[in-house]
Amino acid sequence: MQPGDRVRVERGGVTNEGVLLPSTTRDHLVVKLDGGYNVGIDRDAADVEVLESAVREVDPAAETDDDATSEITFDDDLPTVSLISTGGTIASTVDYRTGAVTAQFDAEDVLRAVPELAGRANYRGRVVANILSENMEPSIWRELAAAVREEVEAGADGVVVMHGTDTMQYSASALSFMLDSPVPVVFTGSQRSADRPSSDNVMNAVCAVEAAKADHAETLVCMHASPSDDACALHRGTRVRKNHTSRRDAFETVGAAPLGLIDYEAAAEAGSEGDAADAAIEWNREPLPRGETGTGPAGDAEGDGVAVAPDLDGDVELVKFTPGMDPAAWAYLDDKDGVVIEGTGLGHVHTDLIPRIEELVEGGTVVAMTSQCLAGRVCDRVYDTGRDLLDAGVVEAGDTLPGTAKVKLMWALANRSDPAEAMGRDLAGELTEESRPWR
Repeated sequence: MQPGDRVRVERGGVTNEGVLLPSTTRDHLVVKLDGGYNVGIDRDAADVEVLESAVREVDPAAETDDDATSEITFDDDLPTVSLISTGGTIASTVDYRTGAVTAQFDAEDVLRAVPELAGRANYRGRVVANILSENMEPSIWRELAAAVREEVEAGADGVVVMHGTDTMQYSASALSFMLDSPVPVVFTGSQRSADRPSSDNVMNAVCAVEAAKADHAETLVCMHASPSDDACALHRGTRVRKNHTSRRDAFETVGAAPLGLIDYEAAAEAGSEGDAADAAIEWNREPLPRGETGTGPAGDAEGDGVAVAPDLDGDVELVKFTPGMDPAAWAYLDDKDGVVIEGTGLGHVHTDLIPRIEELVEGGTVVAMTSQCLAGRVCDRVYDTGRDLLDAGVVEAGDTLPGTAKVKLMWALANRSDPAEAMGRDLAGELTEESRPWR
């Protein structure tokens, strides 16, 4: 029995049939099923029958060589795109010990896993973290911002950040406030790992690289625009939210169309054909122009080519009001530097909570109000409860998304002399300062 043989494996009353693949441990068999999925099976508990030998050419050394490196050639006629890996499903594979998806690839592994990226750009690769995104922390945002700055100053014409989808919106928001970059910074990931035939990793990676080559300087999230492999949506980092647990088109720009759409077929054909990357993109709103800085919130920070304001105040909490909440549940908020509330409707909480909020404000805590409705804006001047909240010192965060508002307050507390005032003002495209229809 060798890798490449077609086998039938019986274990615990379950029969699987497929092609035997190399395994990183002697304790497990790895079988690729006809549907494209791989399964890991305990060797000792399995009965194996070889149905056909060498049906597929498999080189075990090539599959398991931890020291393998991708050969990256440089072409003076191509732009340079930096691939920064933080982990996540786009850079993941299946751990056949547990059956779970684990983040264990670096940036060069992504190039090997997505050969469609070859010839589109010169690539620089670095690993900032190798984690599942639920383990993302503000300290890693700071490392990520520093890495982007270093890559841009080293000559990168665009940056692609490979990130897990669960917290991608928070990281994209953080870099939108922390960076003022003259080149695109494009976050991408995948909802389904490369082991699955429905994986979205190739399309998202290709579109993200083309978006990083295009003529703009936005911090974006690039993910599937629909369940089909037709286009990727380009979402502004401060206006995007993951709105589905598993769909490939899980990300949406709340309250608006995406900033742009990139046609996959056009992006796939673009390759190295000059400005083909721009031809593949249809912008719904005018993006920030490439090459210019000074328009972002970090624009007044020190920097050569890219400005970075990396300080964050980690003593900020996001709390959700629900009917029946005990005011005592908010006792842990004492002495916090900042609190963002997800209120109901126009930005309301139970009247019994208002004295508690007033105590926080009087103690020096900046308290900002957002809405659970997501679309629409907070307005605490309509009902008595709202007026009482304003009297208590609550700051209206307009139509800023709750998650973005938390990141913004963390940044504003560390970088603005009047963080409460900053929460009511647009800094990085997160807030529309007057009520008007979104396109």
